[in-house]
Amino acid sequence: MPAPFRDRADAGRRLAGMLRDLAHRDDLLVLGLPRGGVPVAHEVARALGAPLDVFVVRKLGLPGHDELAMGAIASGGVRLVNEDVVSAFGVTIDEIARVTAREERELERRERLYRGEDRAPPLVAGRTVLLVDDGLATGASMRAAVEAVRAQHPRAIVVAVPVAPAETCDALRAAADDVVCAMTPEPFDAVGLWYDDFRQTTDEEVHALLARPHA
Repeated sequence: MPAPFRDRADAGRRLAGMLRDLAHRDDLLVLGLPRGGVPVAHEVARALGAPLDVFVVRKLGLPGHDELAMGAIASGGVRLVNEDVVSAFGVTIDEIARVTAREERELERRERLYRGEDRAPPLVAGRTVLLVDDGLATGASMRAAVEAVRAQHPRAIVVAVPVAPAETCDALRAAADDVVCAMTPEPFDAVGLWYDDFRQTTDEEVHALLARPHA
């Protein structure tokens, strides 16, 4: 059976169809979570007639099991730690600090790479911010993004993704003003299973997409 989405661009176009009520709003800003969220966000921004930018978030991977999130950090100095995961796996304060320091270096590198010398961070205050990723599992990175954006006083925050577990979408509704999940399959297993083409998005692709006009 083919996956529901051909690739991230296809997922973005289909997700945009569920967000038509936001089209052509003067205050709308679309923020993609790099890397994989940016191709999705690009299609959403183009369909809605909105500007596109990135919001850099880094997962804090569990030592020895990097695919499992024990938390996340985001632009603006936000750090979230999943105390249940930390307790269950006996992660020490020093281990959390080492992983955080490594991911902070990568977050700063990506900020410089994507923005260059002349691209300032987007102005969020008073705007409706649409946070887009290619899918969610635990939602740790998206929760960090919501908290960091909330600190900048937006009018509203809407989270939009093509696929995620229902419980993750439900949990995010406590943090965001609205959550749009195009698919909530059960069992979920992994984001990549719902794409025919889930090749890793490169830094060069992110940079190229940000350079295109959207609004």
